[in-house]
Amino acid sequence: MNTKTFFSDRNYRVALRWSIAIIYLIIIAGAVVRMTGSGMGCPDWPKCFGYYIPPTETSELEFSPDTPYKKGMVIIHDEELRVAKKDFFTTTSYQEADWNAYTKHDYAVFNVYHTWTEYVNRLIGALGGLVVLIMCVFSLKYWKKRKKITILSIVALLAMLIQAVIGKIVVDTNLSPALITIHMIVALLIVGLLIYLLHEVQPVDNRYEAQSSFYNLAVILIVLTLIQVALGTQVRQYLDHQIDELGYPFLSIWLEENAPLVFLVHRSFSILLLGLHGWFVYKAIKFLGHPRRYYGWLMALLLLTIFTGVLMNYVDFPFGSQAAHLVLASIILGVQFYLMMRLRKAISS
Repeated sequence: MNTKTFFSDRNYRVALRWSIAIIYLIIIAGAVVRMTGSGMGCPDWPKCFGYYIPPTETSELEFSPDTPYKKGMVIIHDEELRVAKKDFFTTTSYQEADWNAYTKHDYAVFNVYHTWTEYVNRLIGALGGLVVLIMCVFSLKYWKKRKKITILSIVALLAMLIQAVIGKIVVDTNLSPALITIHMIVALLIVGLLIYLLHEVQPVDNRYEAQSSFYNLAVILIVLTLIQVALGTQVRQYLDHQIDELGYPFLSIWLEENAPLVFLVHRSFSILLLGLHGWFVYKAIKFLGHPRRYYGWLMALLLLTIFTGVLMNYVDFPFGSQAAHLVLASIILGVQFYLMMRLRKAISS
């Protein structure tokens, strides 16, 4: 394979599609971590209890006499994390002088299932960074004639690095709700950037011809969906606190009697979004003759998202419903942005 074949438009587009798929996989993995309460399964970063491959048994994190420890290795002693100061060989008893207290937070619980759930999440994140790096390499072919493509590809890679840093801070702050929200928003921005790049290197699809007013409607729907997602994050943070206080079985009863304003607005706003999306899809297919595929996905995803919201409100938050609600909303934004870029490219061509 020669250089021209390797640095081809096709390879770049393939790398972009894989990057988008992996970012969504990261979002799903993050939702699973949150759903299972595994966010602190690895209390340090980038290692996990001081290991590149985390422990599988509690005994591995207990002090062990006559055992070699390397600098940075972690144990749980007196329900606190202790970090080895240097490489050393233990004596028959624990010596405080050999260890530093872990000062980022005071969480010191080992649960093998939580640990490995979080560890797999981190592995998927690392895979995402690798795939985006490969995409950046393929983007170098555009440097001479379309520098914007290469520059934005590098921006996507830098954003992945920023995501990793935010992930570290999330762990260091023992799962700060605000930082978790920022973590999610950055992931969605990366997806949007990658979709933008994909459309910049694709040929115009004449089946998506439309007037400027229809394109503007697509933009408005994205803005309204982002507002709904922002409301959802506020609801989620509020409900997480109530779940800690009341537990799942009592939460739906509590919501019926004491639902906060943000929850009521979020629930009612979904009706508005459903109506506007219904009109958007109907006009696109009936009057403009656009392909049904992505519009059908958009409506199906929207209905599924509303359905998961109904389940949470009326069926005592069945397992996985919160995670599904979040993931479906993120995919909806991706499909919306995909269609918007199709319309934008058709209008400008």
